[in-house]
Amino acid sequence: MKILVDTNRIIAALVQESTTRDILFDENFEFATPDYTMIEIEEHKRELRKKTKLTDEEFEILLTLIFERIKIIPKSEYEDFLDECKSLISDPDDISHLAACLAIRAEGIWAHDPHFKEQHKLKVFTNIDMLRMSGKAKSD
Repeated sequence: MKILVDTNRIIAALVQESTTRDILFDENFEFATPDYTMIEIEEHKRELRKKTKLTDEEFEILLTLIFERIKIIPKSEYEDFLDECKSLISDPDDISHLAACLAIRAEGIWAHDPHFKEQHKLKVFTNIDMLRMSGKAKSD
């Protein structure tokens, strides 16, 4: 199942061992994210390194492992969808995610950012949705 990942889910997986990290390594999913995600992570790298309490080398290894599971979608593949997506969401940082999701025809976006709920064109999945889809959710 092809799912587009919001930058904040990737950051959550970097910052601590968690359900989010477990989901990222779940073989039931094929993950993708726009190349813009790399810019966002690079802008916050110093802050993220401090939060993780990992050495620079450990941080880079974890980042590499995470991105082995996530396909980076270049802007050239989603730029035709950018104008359409500008009117769907109020946060300009999220436009590329919507556009990339449409471009690759993903099932939806895995995000906890409330801005994604503003639009009704694409499904938005939370961690619990992802666990349910993988069959790993605990009984309610």
